[in-house]
Amino acid sequence: MTATMLTAILLLMQVATSEPRIVFMGDSITQGWKLPKPNYINRGISSETTPQMLVRFRRDVIALKPAAVVILGGINDIAGNTGPSTPEMIEDNLMSMTELARANGILNAWIKAFAARVGAVYLDYHSAMADERKGLRADLTADGVHPTEAGYRVMAPLAERAIAQALLQSAPR
Repeated sequence: MTATMLTAILLLMQVATSEPRIVFMGDSITQGWKLPKPNYINRGISSETTPQMLVRFRRDVIALKPAAVVILGGINDIAGNTGPSTPEMIEDNLMSMTELARANGILNAWIKAFAARVGAVYLDYHSAMADERKGLRADLTADGVHPTEAGYRVMAPLAERAIAQALLQSAPR
């Protein structure tokens, strides 16, 4: 599960706007990110787990009609913030968010294999930020969990590339 702690899921749907709205849904790692564009909407809540994210998914994502949503969650489930969680429980919550997104016109994925299978974009922060023990590199964090500004500087271009790729894939042909 460590390898997926900083792996995000990119969900998207086609929206006819000049600046597509992008929602970043997640926990304190998302909450602490000063997103660089006005059309990027931060819906991170500190200490939140995937069941809590699922409860607010309609209000904080679907209601905003985004062109894409980046979901970053699962670390607080592993920490037991809302009680014991198995990997299957986390996957079920991510799958439910995926199904809600799909039902509302958002193409989605919740793990790399699923993303590849349905043609969605998989955004992996972990590979770019991990150290030899597969945790967050010390130069990118002050507490071993939350990115510092340096960490967010690593994450930002990865998110930008994935969003651009997702929007390109969803563009009418």
